[in-house]
Amino acid sequence: MFNEVYKKVVFGTEQWNALKITESPQYNWNADSTYIKKPPFFDAIKKNTKTFSPINDARCLLMLGDSITTDHISPAGNISKVSVAARYLKEHGVEQKDFNQYGTRRGNYEVMARGTFANVRIVNKLVTEVGPKTLHVPSNKVLDIYDAVEIYKKENTPLIVLAGKEYGSGSSRDWAAKGPMLLGIKTVIAESYERIHRSNLVGMGVLPCEFINGENAEKLGLTGKEKFNIHIPKELTIGQVIDVTSDSGKVFKVKARLDTEPEIEYYRNGGILIYVMKKLML
Repeated sequence: MFNEVYKKVVFGTEQWNALKITESPQYNWNADSTYIKKPPFFDAIKKNTKTFSPINDARCLLMLGDSITTDHISPAGNISKVSVAARYLKEHGVEQKDFNQYGTRRGNYEVMARGTFANVRIVNKLVTEVGPKTLHVPSNKVLDIYDAVEIYKKENTPLIVLAGKEYGSGSSRDWAAKGPMLLGIKTVIAESYERIHRSNLVGMGVLPCEFINGENAEKLGLTGKEKFNIHIPKELTIGQVIDVTSDSGKVFKVKARLDTEPEIEYYRNGGILIYVMKKLML
């Protein structure tokens, strides 16, 4: 039976061979597909970044507490009919019965970005209700997180996340770092990190920073409604302490959690994907 099956395995099934394909060394992206969509992870490949850039006039997208897990961050489970991802699928002609799960649509970054921080149990201190809502500070409107992100992007506003202890705990998930990057989050400032998630943030070009001297957002009197400036020097070193200022007059220091020389290079290039691609192109 083994020999009978495996002597034909390389020829494929009738259904496989009936698939229509385009002879090309590159994948022919279908713009109408709701399952597979060309991601923007390499859009910045032409940037020849040699120095680090400060993050100016950033807004806080989420102000979180302790033990925020990758389940809170990463898109997972069934796509709720009242979610922003569901709205996107409806707009593209997908019926509710065909929404499926985030895991089956992980090849479509539009769906996954909309599912980032979409956990119904997430507690964002910027709003009173539990769930994937936030405050768009300039307008003082409570919106779905992704809707607020869209407005901030139009305003060219970089975003940050404030968090407590053990940010990113739980099982490691790549979309827990990819999603925040797609939302325009430039840095996370937390009291502490889960080891692998911190590394994954660096890999996606998101700077993980850590409060020092026992400080946190509450002790510093931060409301999350401030504008933040993260003063990143032109030359960062391992574990360097940098200044953060706000338009409210708050000034504090954080540790940039770039823990190795390779991580500094990944961050300098906008993430490990672009770093590796540049190496391959040399």
